[in-house]
Amino acid sequence: MEAPVKREAISFDTAKPLLVFGGPYSNLEATEALRRRADVLGIPPGNVICTGDIVAYCASPEETARLVADWGCHVIQGNCEQQLAVAAEDCACNFEDGTECATLAKGWYPYANTRMSDGMRAWMGGLPGTLHFDYAGRSFHVVHGGTAIVNRWVFQSERDVLAEEVVLSGADITIAGHSGIPYIARVGRRVWFNPGVIGMPANDGTAEVWYGLIRAIDGGVLLSTHRLAYDHHTAAAAMRRSGHANGYARTLITGLWPSLDILPPAEREATGQRIRQRTMRLGPRAEASAEAATVS
Repeated sequence: MEAPVKREAISFDTAKPLLVFGGPYSNLEATEALRRRADVLGIPPGNVICTGDIVAYCASPEETARLVADWGCHVIQGNCEQQLAVAAEDCACNFEDGTECATLAKGWYPYANTRMSDGMRAWMGGLPGTLHFDYAGRSFHVVHGGTAIVNRWVFQSERDVLAEEVVLSGADITIAGHSGIPYIARVGRRVWFNPGVIGMPANDGTAEVWYGLIRAIDGGVLLSTHRLAYDHHTAAAAMRRSGHANGYARTLITGLWPSLDILPPAEREATGQRIRQRTMRLGPRAEASAEAATVS
């Protein structure tokens, strides 16, 4: 599935951090908690970026989409926005046929598709496919999955894939979503930054969800991943009340994905292992020559 061609350039006030997140996934309670966190941190909507897939596995598709739209933050299309905008028959998530993920999608996607208003479909259809901006002396590119393939899975252990993607992106720092696990990977002088998703745990055995921050500091940039606790019991109960209590409802409680089909071996082996919050500092341009030429 090729990335959409609509691109948008934006700018920010570097006096404020940027908050970045992926995959609200129809999880209204988690998305509300993130908006409250942004308010506590003093981050205005114009400094918030969502990497798409606002609507997916959980119980409140229309409500979550409306919350994000009303928030006024920057949003790009994920594969779910592309499909829902035209009322397509499937999510185009890039699940292999016959896998448990593909089977589960036959339940949650029709549930979401039948509950979207025409207004929210039109809003999704008008979203850009990518964002480009400069911040604290670095160039950034925001994508959903891969640079050229919107629903490509890109995981930290896949060094060859990361090397290919940062070249395609061309930016100093690429912000991506889709894959559901937070990480910050250095690839030579470039960085691939996946802040994780807000709508589903990261398969590490905890119910907390994830977002990222970007700060201008000492002439450079500080990237960080952060956990967020929220009322996951209410989110799971909403799925049960809706009759939509699939394996993802259990995931909201256990922190373990219902299927590992999409994961490479390294990420699969890490199932249930608590993920640490991470930071990476990129110094001023003058320090760039000292940056390692490997993925970390």
